[in-house]
Amino acid sequence: MRRGKEDSMKETRTYPLRLPRSLKDAVERLSREDRTSINQFVATAVAEKVSALETARFFTDRKARADFKAFDRIMKRRKGQAPRVGDEIDG
Repeated sequence: MRRGKEDSMKETRTYPLRLPRSLKDAVERLSREDRTSINQFVATAVAEKVSALETARFFTDRKARADFKAFDRIMKRRKGQAPRVGDEIDG
């Protein structure tokens, strides 16, 4: 399965993109400053947005399955083990 995902990441598709002039000017300037092509800059920006949206969806789904009563019970426990060496939090 991993191989299939890697292969699909190498495969590209062409997409005609229309941008407002001000946004295109900014992309040109920023990609030049970043020393990347406009194509690479836009692809990276899209990848960042997709990643952010998928991460938000992941945590929304996790929250929907959360057992908050169990969480509260665990957090209210008085007994337990002391932090192991290296696990302490400096306060």
